[in-house]
Amino acid sequence: MNAEEIPFDRRMLEALICPRTQMRLTYDADKQELISEAAGLAYPIRNGIPVMLVDEARIID
Repeated sequence: MNAEEIPFDRRMLEALICPRTQMRLTYDADKQELISEAAGLAYPIRNGIPVMLVDEARIID
């Protein structure tokens, strides 16, 4: 983790859902992403803040 990076607060997982599927997300600490298995998308976390925009999400297998 970069010294300037703010860590993601895992408690946010309780409130966040995938904007496409409205389903729960999982946290990938290594990649700093929130994963939506149902949508096949990975939402980035930048400076501790999840970017919950479908257009910003990475497509996963």
